[in-house]
Amino acid sequence: MKEVIMVSLGDDPRNSGGALSGFALAGLVAFGGSFLGVATAHAQVQVVEQPVETGLSTQEADLNIVQVVEGLEHGWAVDWLPDGSKLISERPGNLYLIDGKTVYELSNLPEIETDASQRTAPEGGAQGGLLDVAVHPDYEDNGWIYFTYSSPGDTDTVFTDDPYGTGTALARARICTDEERLTDRETLYAQVPRYESGRHYGSRIVFLGDGTLLFSIGDRGLRHPSQDLSDPGGSMIRLTDDGDVPEDNPFLERELGQALPEIYSFGHRNNQGMAKHPQSGRVWTTEHGPSGGDLLHVLEAGANYGWPQVSFGTEYSTGEKIGIGKSAPGVNEPIMYWEDSFAPSGLTFYHQGHVDQWEGDLFAGSLVRSELWRLRVDKQTEEVIHDEIVLSGEVGRIRDVAQGPDGYLYVITDEGDSGLYRLEPQD
Repeated sequence: MKEVIMVSLGDDPRNSGGALSGFALAGLVAFGGSFLGVATAHAQVQVVEQPVETGLSTQEADLNIVQVVEGLEHGWAVDWLPDGSKLISERPGNLYLIDGKTVYELSNLPEIETDASQRTAPEGGAQGGLLDVAVHPDYEDNGWIYFTYSSPGDTDTVFTDDPYGTGTALARARICTDEERLTDRETLYAQVPRYESGRHYGSRIVFLGDGTLLFSIGDRGLRHPSQDLSDPGGSMIRLTDDGDVPEDNPFLERELGQALPEIYSFGHRNNQGMAKHPQSGRVWTTEHGPSGGDLLHVLEAGANYGWPQVSFGTEYSTGEKIGIGKSAPGVNEPIMYWEDSFAPSGLTFYHQGHVDQWEGDLFAGSLVRSELWRLRVDKQTEEVIHDEIVLSGEVGRIRDVAQGPDGYLYVITDEGDSGLYRLEPQD
């Protein structure tokens, strides 16, 4: 297990955070806005293809940084359709389809809670909203896109005295290209119980290639759900792509009151990075610690990752240690941890891209440090044997990291005025 020492703020509370037919386009322009659920070209979000920096020197390549999209408000995630068009989510509850240079805002999203403030944190602010977006691997056959979001719940889903609560939800939908709206939308999973805390929703989505998917739910800032198998908080959830519980989930044989059958692993705090290794298929995650102690894990079915009894960080207000130490019997150890954390979000393996020297490397984004890290992983031991900071403040707080179908690495920043950036090796 590798330790990396940095100076930062751990789980930074500020992370609170197809082309139209000619007829359809003419109709949108003529009516000058959204009508009957039809979305319009978004004036603020624009495709720019603007160089930000050239000749950035890194260990394996000199890079050009190109801003691809500007005008996002707290961008959260990016994924690509088979035709090369992009889907981008914004935490305030917007989903964009970007086809070439044209940006369209997709309508008919579910009700999303974007304003629930953190109940306790060093700073206030919201972390909920529209979160991850992921295109189904068989999109060309089924047309499904998946997304996670903070869902407002009915009062009977709040098991405390709080009058209101929210929870992480997973939904899927298809895109109606003529009207630029979501259709066939259905919620596959919604967290119960819901909580009033307004933070630690997770949430990343990974398709496992066997007809199932994983997505993360944070501990909601309450800690105790992470060790409670009757509560989905602080867990990785595994479902079939139709929303059913897979027959080989690790807790399926337990009685329903003892463990939720959808839980894949538990003892997590708040995972906002998740990536499947292109060869082994193993899923890696990055997890926010408290004040310090961010973690890099490889997931195992049924495993306990320890939070909050096992922790590598400390309390925000007092600096006191949390739990019983950095290890305990029956708890999976991290591959690596950052003692003073960099607030990780976004994670991807580099595979068959334009920089041969990066093949198989893991790229992790940082919110509070505004950094992009490259981690060299030993294929046999799954140890991190080398690390490099590729970006450090050039573009801002990094929320998502992804490799596009064009072989380039992309990052989305999380700011009030954020963007999508592409890293290109210089010729």
